[in-house]
Amino acid sequence: MRKSNVKFWLPLLLLLFVAGTVAIPSALDPVQVAPHMYHVAFENDKVRILKATIRNGETPPLHAHPDRVIVYLNPCAWLEKDGEGGTRMRSYKFGEPVWAPAEIHGGITASVIEQCSLLEIELK
Repeated sequence: MRKSNVKFWLPLLLLLFVAGTVAIPSALDPVQVAPHMYHVAFENDKVRILKATIRNGETPPLHAHPDRVIVYLNPCAWLEKDGEGGTRMRSYKFGEPVWAPAEIHGGITASVIEQCSLLEIELK
């Protein structure tokens, strides 16, 4: 690679790396927009752990999560719409860990069969 290419690509790659590690804006932070559902159980410079409780009929506002691991604190089940207009049930066992990639979601009323209590371990 020529020196001129390095001068162009290095700052761009650095910018992309920093952009990928920026924290969730407070306007979309689940603790800020839905404190009745989310609270911080633990936080340091590497990880933030949220405790969430999702009940039937609740509609969480639009919020964002970075990459995270979800651990279910009780058996949990809910109905969700599939891509074909039908519904399907998702269920998890007590203690089951699940990887969840970064996402922005909310605005859909929960159809929880069993109340869901969970830990969301967010990577910083």
